[in-house]
Amino acid sequence: MSMPGQDQPDSAATHPHPTAPSDDRDPDLRSIRRALPSDWDEQVDLFAIVKLDSGGIVRGWNLGAERIKGYTEAEILGSHFSRFYREEDRRRGLPDQLLAAAQRDGHVEDTGWRVRRDGGEFWARVTITAIRSENGQVLGFVKLVRDLTAERHAEQERATVQRTFAHDLLSPLTALRGYLDLLADDLPPGHRVLELAAQASDHLVAMAQALARSTATASERAHRRAPLDLIARGAAALVLPGDAAGRLVFGTMRPVVIDGDVLALRRAIANVLENAAKYSDDTIEIEVGATDADAVVTIRDRGRGIHPDDIAVVVEEGARGRFADDRDGGSGLGLASVKLIMDEHGGSLHIASTVGEGTTVTLTVPRAHD
Repeated sequence: MSMPGQDQPDSAATHPHPTAPSDDRDPDLRSIRRALPSDWDEQVDLFAIVKLDSGGIVRGWNLGAERIKGYTEAEILGSHFSRFYREEDRRRGLPDQLLAAAQRDGHVEDTGWRVRRDGGEFWARVTITAIRSENGQVLGFVKLVRDLTAERHAEQERATVQRTFAHDLLSPLTALRGYLDLLADDLPPGHRVLELAAQASDHLVAMAQALARSTATASERAHRRAPLDLIARGAAALVLPGDAAGRLVFGTMRPVVIDGDVLALRRAIANVLENAAKYSDDTIEIEVGATDADAVVTIRDRGRGIHPDDIAVVVEEGARGRFADDRDGGSGLGLASVKLIMDEHGGSLHIASTVGEGTTVTLTVPRAHD
């Protein structure tokens, strides 16, 4: 369905919806006017209050609407309300879907991006209410819009601070866990103080990871482009700082670019590396490659391996394989977190393992498109 362009604020002649007569000649629209107090546009200026006829044509406009959306009443009357929506939302028919829902259910609420007169976007909470005659016929709609851009930015800033704190906390905690593992090599097996310290560090790591996950879902993830090889190297520096006695071997490291949540992806790779370091004593190999569609991280260890019947289980939250030992530490959250991050990126987690020979974990993430 063709919608009017943003550069035609004064014209409704090309719009597919028929132009309705003025409020003074239309008894139905006079009913809409009677539904609001006579000084409604002066009483409320924090909200945009927009009156629409049954076809979505703007028939009323308060001072709040002018302040929030940027159009004067003279500029916008007679235009279809879809001009307040982004192009992609108009293409998928969102404006008409909202009107249909309001007509069906009496009212509808929606939160998302809207467009001002100057082309700028703002984050809005919208409620559209159907106005009906005594016999139930829809006469038009009243649309209330609240600009929540400032609140959204504040929420994003809070989430960013919390996410940064969680990430910065994970780095020394993961390093501490690695040092405890090294210390265990010089102490008798089952050293009570070391076991308590390991349990406490695992608990702190799990808490920091949970905080990072919660802040990532509280607001939109900050997706950006980055080469996956650098993300993988950053994860390795977290888990094996200073290469922890040369345990890490880098294979081919292609600078293939992805578009995603860099902190989450680094955390996923770090979790896999931490498992490899925990369940093996030999070198750990890591490489980054690519297919036509995906970027691929492969991590191989020569540890105890995973029982074939446990491979599908170890990615569930709280689950651990039968070869896991209490002295290994861990809470069974690592691989579950990795799977969640991969799913959120449209990628995958694949585990191949041979008992007594080692495990290979492959992570795939869609490549960024030009």
